[in-house]
Amino acid sequence: MALSAGAASGADQASVGPHEVDQPDWALQATAYLWATGLNGNISPFRRAPTLHVEKSFSDVVDDLNFGGFLNIWGRYDRFVLSGDMMYVDTTDSHAAGPLPALQIPGLPSLPAGAAIDANVDTQEFMATLQAGYRVVDADGFTLDALAGARFWHISNEVAVTASHPLIGSVSATHKESFGWVDPVIGARAFVSLTDRLSLQGQVDIGGFGAGSDLTWSALATVNYVFTDTLSVSAGYKVLDVDYSDDGYVFDSRLSGPVLGLSYRF
Repeated sequence: MALSAGAASGADQASVGPHEVDQPDWALQATAYLWATGLNGNISPFRRAPTLHVEKSFSDVVDDLNFGGFLNIWGRYDRFVLSGDMMYVDTTDSHAAGPLPALQIPGLPSLPAGAAIDANVDTQEFMATLQAGYRVVDADGFTLDALAGARFWHISNEVAVTASHPLIGSVSATHKESFGWVDPVIGARAFVSLTDRLSLQGQVDIGGFGAGSDLTWSALATVNYVFTDTLSVSAGYKVLDVDYSDDGYVFDSRLSGPVLGLSYRF
Protein backbone atom coordinates (compact mmCIF):
# COMPACT_ATOMS: atom_id res chain seq x y z
CA MET A 1 0.00 0.00 0.00
CA ALA A 2 1.09 3.60 -0.41
CA LEU A 3 0.44 7.00 1.00
CA SER A 4 0.55 10.22 -0.82
CA ALA A 5 0.06 13.84 -0.30
CA GLY A 6 -0.70 17.27 -1.88
CA ALA A 7 0.23 20.97 -1.42
CA ALA A 8 -0.91 24.18 0.20
CA SER A 9 0.27 27.35 -1.49
CA GLY A 10 -0.53 31.05 -1.53
CA ALA A 11 1.76 32.36 -4.24
CA ASP A 12 1.43 35.95 -5.45
CA GLN A 13 -0.41 36.85 -2.26
CA ALA A 14 2.04 39.69 -1.66
CA SER A 15 1.86 41.02 -5.22
CA VAL A 16 -1.72 40.82 -6.52
CA GLY A 17 -3.61 42.72 -3.83
CA PRO A 18 -5.68 45.75 -4.78
CA HIS A 19 -3.25 47.95 -2.84
CA GLU A 20 -0.48 47.18 -5.35
CA VAL A 21 -0.08 49.59 -8.25
CA ASP A 22 2.96 48.06 -9.99
CA GLN A 23 3.54 44.33 -9.75
CA PRO A 24 7.07 42.94 -10.08
CA ASP A 25 7.87 41.12 -13.33
CA TRP A 26 8.65 37.89 -11.47
CA ALA A 27 7.73 36.02 -8.30
CA LEU A 28 8.97 32.76 -6.75
CA GLN A 29 7.60 30.98 -3.69
CA ALA A 30 8.40 27.71 -1.91
CA THR A 31 5.92 26.08 0.46
CA ALA A 32 6.72 23.30 2.90
CA TYR A 33 3.46 21.67 4.01
CA LEU A 34 1.70 18.95 5.92
CA TRP A 35 -1.27 16.98 4.62
CA ALA A 36 -3.38 15.17 7.21
CA THR A 37 -4.67 12.70 4.65
CA GLY A 38 -6.58 9.48 4.93
CA LEU A 39 -6.43 6.75 2.28
CA ASN A 40 -9.31 4.87 0.69
CA GLY A 41 -9.08 2.59 -2.33
CA ASN A 42 -7.97 -0.65 -3.92
CA ILE A 43 -4.28 -1.54 -4.23
CA SER A 44 -2.26 -4.43 -5.61
CA PRO A 45 1.39 -3.57 -4.81
CA PHE A 46 2.84 -6.71 -6.43
CA ARG A 47 2.16 -8.15 -9.86
CA ARG A 48 1.21 -11.59 -8.48
CA ALA A 49 -0.66 -10.29 -5.44
CA PRO A 50 -4.44 -10.06 -5.04
CA THR A 51 -6.05 -6.63 -4.96
CA LEU A 52 -6.58 -5.39 -1.41
CA HIS A 53 -9.12 -2.84 -0.22
CA VAL A 54 -7.44 -0.24 1.98
CA GLU A 55 -9.27 2.23 4.18
CA LYS A 56 -7.12 4.17 6.63
CA SER A 57 -7.70 7.29 8.70
CA PHE A 58 -4.97 9.88 9.17
CA SER A 59 -4.06 8.37 12.55
CA ASP A 60 -3.67 4.95 10.91
CA VAL A 61 -1.41 6.48 8.26
CA VAL A 62 0.75 8.19 10.91
CA ASP A 63 1.18 4.85 12.73
CA ASP A 64 2.75 3.39 9.56
CA LEU A 65 4.78 6.48 8.60
CA ASN A 66 8.59 6.30 8.59
CA PHE A 67 9.26 9.56 6.75
CA GLY A 68 7.35 12.11 4.71
CA GLY A 69 8.52 15.20 2.84
CA PHE A 70 6.31 17.62 0.89
CA LEU A 71 7.19 20.72 -1.14
CA ASN A 72 5.31 23.05 -3.44
CA ILE A 73 6.97 25.57 -5.79
CA TRP A 74 5.17 28.40 -7.54
CA GLY A 75 6.80 30.82 -9.98
CA ARG A 76 5.73 33.60 -12.32
CA TYR A 77 7.48 35.73 -14.92
CA ASP A 78 5.23 38.42 -16.35
CA ARG A 79 2.12 36.37 -17.36
CA PHE A 80 3.93 33.02 -17.64
CA VAL A 81 3.55 30.74 -14.60
CA LEU A 82 5.11 27.52 -13.30
CA SER A 83 3.68 25.11 -10.70
CA GLY A 84 5.51 22.21 -9.05
CA ASP A 85 4.30 19.85 -6.31
CA MET A 86 6.51 17.05 -4.96
CA MET A 87 6.26 14.44 -2.24
CA TYR A 88 8.23 11.50 -0.91
CA VAL A 89 6.68 9.11 1.62
CA ASP A 90 8.04 5.95 3.27
CA THR A 91 5.63 3.73 5.21
CA THR A 92 5.75 0.26 6.76
CA ASP A 93 2.67 -1.89 7.28
CA SER A 94 3.47 -4.71 9.69
CA HIS A 95 0.15 -6.57 9.59
CA ALA A 96 -0.33 -9.73 7.54
CA ALA A 97 -4.02 -9.39 6.81
CA GLY A 98 -6.54 -10.57 4.26
CA PRO A 99 -5.15 -12.59 1.32
CA LEU A 100 -1.52 -11.50 1.82
CA PRO A 101 -0.41 -15.02 2.90
CA ALA A 102 -1.44 -16.26 -0.55
CA LEU A 103 1.23 -14.09 -2.18
CA GLN A 104 3.87 -16.34 -3.72
CA ILE A 105 7.18 -14.88 -2.55
CA PRO A 106 10.27 -16.26 -4.33
CA GLY A 107 12.19 -18.41 -1.84
CA LEU A 108 9.15 -19.04 0.33
CA PRO A 109 7.76 -22.60 0.02
CA SER A 110 4.07 -23.45 -0.19
CA LEU A 111 2.70 -22.89 3.28
CA PRO A 112 0.69 -25.55 5.08
CA ALA A 113 -2.66 -24.66 6.58
CA GLY A 114 -2.37 -23.04 9.98
CA ALA A 115 1.08 -21.54 9.40
CA ALA A 116 1.81 -18.44 11.49
CA ILE A 117 2.77 -15.55 9.22
CA ASP A 118 4.50 -12.28 10.06
CA ALA A 119 4.76 -9.83 7.14
CA ASN A 120 6.15 -6.31 6.80
CA VAL A 121 5.44 -4.30 3.65
CA ASP A 122 7.66 -1.24 3.18
CA THR A 123 6.38 1.27 0.61
CA GLN A 124 8.33 4.18 -0.83
CA GLU A 125 6.31 6.56 -2.97
CA PHE A 126 7.38 9.56 -5.03
CA MET A 127 4.95 11.84 -6.84
CA ALA A 128 5.63 15.09 -8.70
CA THR A 129 3.18 17.28 -10.59
CA LEU A 130 4.85 19.81 -12.91
CA GLN A 131 2.78 22.32 -14.84
CA ALA A 132 3.38 25.48 -16.86
CA GLY A 133 0.81 27.99 -17.99
CA TYR A 134 -0.37 31.49 -18.74
CA ARG A 135 -2.17 34.11 -16.65
CA VAL A 136 -5.38 34.65 -18.61
CA VAL A 137 -6.90 37.13 -16.12
CA ASP A 138 -4.81 39.66 -14.19
CA ALA A 139 -7.13 42.13 -12.48
CA ASP A 140 -6.97 44.01 -9.18
CA GLY A 141 -7.47 41.44 -6.45
CA PHE A 142 -8.10 38.51 -8.83
CA THR A 143 -5.98 36.30 -11.08
CA LEU A 144 -6.75 33.19 -13.13
CA ASP A 145 -4.08 30.91 -14.59
CA ALA A 146 -4.48 28.15 -17.19
CA LEU A 147 -2.08 25.20 -16.64
CA ALA A 148 -0.90 22.06 -18.42
CA GLY A 149 1.77 19.50 -17.62
CA ALA A 150 2.33 16.02 -16.23
CA ARG A 151 2.08 14.05 -12.98
CA PHE A 152 4.86 11.51 -12.34
CA TRP A 153 4.46 8.50 -10.03
CA HIS A 154 7.02 5.95 -8.81
CA ILE A 155 6.07 3.35 -6.20
CA SER A 156 8.41 0.75 -4.69
CA ASN A 157 7.21 -2.05 -2.40
CA GLU A 158 9.29 -4.56 -0.45
CA VAL A 159 7.69 -7.39 1.52
CA ALA A 160 9.49 -9.45 4.17
CA VAL A 161 7.62 -12.60 5.21
CA THR A 162 8.41 -15.04 8.01
CA ALA A 163 6.30 -18.18 8.22
CA SER A 164 6.35 -20.72 11.05
CA HIS A 165 4.82 -24.22 11.21
CA PRO A 166 5.89 -27.54 12.77
CA LEU A 167 6.15 -29.10 9.30
CA ILE A 168 8.48 -26.45 7.87
CA GLY A 169 9.99 -24.78 10.93
CA SER A 170 10.60 -21.06 10.44
CA VAL A 171 11.33 -19.75 6.94
CA SER A 172 11.80 -16.19 5.69
CA ALA A 173 11.89 -14.47 2.33
CA THR A 174 11.89 -10.95 0.91
CA HIS A 175 10.67 -9.62 -2.41
CA LYS A 176 10.76 -6.14 -3.98
CA GLU A 177 8.92 -4.68 -6.96
CA SER A 178 8.60 -1.16 -8.38
CA PHE A 179 6.27 0.43 -10.88
CA GLY A 180 5.49 3.91 -12.15
CA TRP A 181 3.66 5.92 -14.76
CA VAL A 182 3.17 9.44 -16.16
CA ASP A 183 -0.17 11.23 -16.49
CA PRO A 184 -0.77 14.29 -18.67
CA VAL A 185 -2.81 16.88 -16.73
CA ILE A 186 -4.56 20.17 -17.45
CA GLY A 187 -5.73 22.57 -14.79
CA ALA A 188 -6.47 26.07 -13.53
CA ARG A 189 -5.61 28.20 -10.53
CA ALA A 190 -7.60 31.16 -9.16
CA PHE A 191 -6.47 33.67 -6.56
CA VAL A 192 -8.65 36.24 -4.77
CA SER A 193 -7.25 38.96 -2.52
CA LEU A 194 -9.62 39.83 0.34
CA THR A 195 -7.43 42.32 2.22
CA ASP A 196 -3.81 43.42 2.21
CA ARG A 197 -2.91 40.24 4.13
CA LEU A 198 -5.78 37.77 3.63
CA SER A 199 -6.54 35.84 0.43
CA LEU A 200 -8.22 32.75 -1.02
CA GLN A 201 -6.80 30.29 -3.54
CA GLY A 202 -8.22 27.38 -5.51
CA GLN A 203 -6.42 24.99 -7.85
CA VAL A 204 -7.79 22.01 -9.79
CA ASP A 205 -6.49 19.62 -12.43
CA ILE A 206 -7.62 16.54 -14.31
CA GLY A 207 -5.68 14.09 -16.44
CA GLY A 208 -4.61 10.56 -17.17
CA PHE A 209 -7.04 9.96 -20.01
CA GLY A 210 -5.71 6.40 -20.43
CA ALA A 211 -2.15 7.53 -21.21
CA GLY A 212 -0.95 6.50 -17.74
CA SER A 213 -3.83 6.09 -15.34
CA ASP A 214 -7.40 5.82 -16.54
CA LEU A 215 -8.19 9.05 -14.71
CA THR A 216 -6.60 11.32 -12.13
CA TRP A 217 -7.79 14.60 -10.64
CA SER A 218 -7.00 16.87 -7.74
CA ALA A 219 -8.56 19.88 -6.02
CA LEU A 220 -7.08 22.27 -3.49
CA ALA A 221 -8.63 25.24 -1.64
CA THR A 222 -6.75 27.36 0.89
CA VAL A 223 -7.02 30.49 2.99
CA ASN A 224 -3.73 32.42 3.05
CA TYR A 225 -2.37 34.99 5.47
CA VAL A 226 0.72 37.16 4.92
CA PHE A 227 2.93 37.89 7.97
CA THR A 228 5.77 39.67 6.17
CA ASP A 229 6.88 40.40 2.61
CA THR A 230 8.56 36.98 2.55
CA LEU A 231 6.62 34.78 5.00
CA SER A 232 3.02 33.53 4.93
CA VAL A 233 0.85 30.59 6.03
CA SER A 234 -1.91 28.66 4.26
CA ALA A 235 -4.61 26.33 5.53
CA GLY A 236 -7.22 24.41 3.57
CA TYR A 237 -8.29 21.08 2.13
CA LYS A 238 -6.84 18.81 -0.57
CA VAL A 239 -8.18 15.84 -2.55
CA LEU A 240 -6.10 13.66 -4.88
CA ASP A 241 -7.70 10.82 -6.81
CA VAL A 242 -6.03 8.34 -9.18
CA ASP A 243 -7.25 5.19 -10.94
CA TYR A 244 -4.30 3.18 -12.29
CA SER A 245 -4.12 -0.48 -13.29
CA ASP A 246 -1.60 -2.06 -15.64
CA ASP A 247 0.44 -5.27 -15.90
CA GLY A 248 -1.00 -6.67 -12.67
CA TYR A 249 -0.44 -3.51 -10.61
CA VAL A 250 -3.41 -1.61 -9.19
CA PHE A 251 -3.42 1.80 -7.52
CA ASP A 252 -7.02 3.03 -7.44
CA SER A 253 -7.10 5.40 -4.49
CA ARG A 254 -8.38 8.67 -3.11
CA LEU A 255 -6.44 10.72 -0.59
CA SER A 256 -8.11 13.64 1.16
CA GLY A 257 -7.65 15.79 4.23
CA PRO A 258 -6.66 19.21 5.62
CA VAL A 259 -3.43 20.91 4.54
CA LEU A 260 -1.24 23.40 6.42
CA GLY A 261 1.64 25.18 4.70
CA LEU A 262 4.42 27.63 5.51
CA SER A 263 5.57 29.68 2.53
CA TYR A 264 8.71 31.67 1.83
CA ARG A 265 8.68 34.22 -0.98
CA PHE A 266 11.97 35.04 -2.67
